[in-house]
Amino acid sequence: MKKVIVIGGSGSGKSTFARKLRDVVGLPLYHLDNVFWNPDKTHVSREVFDRRLDVILGYDRFIIDGEYGRTIERRIAAADTIFYFDIPLAERLDGAVARVGTVHPDLPWTEESFDPGFEKWIRDYDTDQRPVTLALLEKYSNRNIITFKSREEADLYLMNKL
Repeated sequence: MKKVIVIGGSGSGKSTFARKLRDVVGLPLYHLDNVFWNPDKTHVSREVFDRRLDVILGYDRFIIDGEYGRTIERRIAAADTIFYFDIPLAERLDGAVARVGTVHPDLPWTEESFDPGFEKWIRDYDTDQRPVTLALLEKYSNRNIITFKSREEADLYLMNKL
């Protein structure tokens, strides 16, 4: 396990797991939200994001946390291990609401309220991005793919498998 990606819908627990995994395995961690977003809630251009991602993908060792569907196949193709958080919608919504008002190292600002646009993004994941992700995981089934159906499964993995 040297090139790891952590993917799944927003609010699923990816970033928390990625931080815990980093602490266990000692790989450098890159949160795609910090690659894409600026502290003022603007984002970098597609070209800047792609250049930054290419630099990370060029490293010998990494954990990359984030879904970012447009670039997901590039990350899956580069990874030797994929952790997929296939968490039910209600739990993802709860996870996103729980982060309001708390500082998270994976985001360059602190959410002050639960944004309706972000809620819609989370709700649309199952029909918009999830089928694409599942098809890519099937296409790259030669990778080490670990799927979690709950945050508890992810915690058990860290306790028992590593």
